[in-house]
Amino acid sequence: MSPPRSDGVKRRDALLDAALRCFVERGVLGTGIEEIRRAAGASPSSVYHLFNGLTGITLALLERTFERLFAHLTARVTTTTTAEKAVIALVDGHLEWILGHPDEGRFMYQATALEFEADARDALQARKAEMLGPIVLHLGRFIAEGMLPAWSPLALDVVLLGPSHEACRRFLAGAPLDPEWMRATLPQLAWQSVAPRRSTRRR
Repeated sequence: MSPPRSDGVKRRDALLDAALRCFVERGVLGTGIEEIRRAAGASPSSVYHLFNGLTGITLALLERTFERLFAHLTARVTTTTTAEKAVIALVDGHLEWILGHPDEGRFMYQATALEFEADARDALQARKAEMLGPIVLHLGRFIAEGMLPAWSPLALDVVLLGPSHEACRRFLAGAPLDPEWMRATLPQLAWQSVAPRRSTRRR
């Protein structure tokens, strides 16, 4: 059994849980740190001891959301044995997690549209790259085999997950998109966009 979490970790998670509830209810831009503090039942000193203000809470919650999402994607993708299965697992895993965690999904899409200071933004990007490392490494094997295009991780993300991100944003905002259609269609479209093309020869 794992050791019990420290009181500090529990207080930190309680504040992040409260922040998520407030962000979902009022929106990221409509929420203040005092509202989060009251929702968590925390003292002002404890809030500023754990986080450097509202931006610190937002960044910490965004990092925790990425950790949960990318852990799910890593488990789905890194067990695949072909490029097609890897791409489909990546896209379907993303849809599965967002649709199963709509509050965190809504927050993630709102928060990633914010402009953070350069140091905070760079630190978050570095942490994301670290968390995505196992997936990038796994896809790299298929790139080396010529089964996926030799693009950067960013380019692959844009092509493979761009439509799914847009569909999730719209669905979470109330658009009449069918989740079953999303999961049945978008992973296959992603694979079709990068699948090796067979050359045709004239006879």
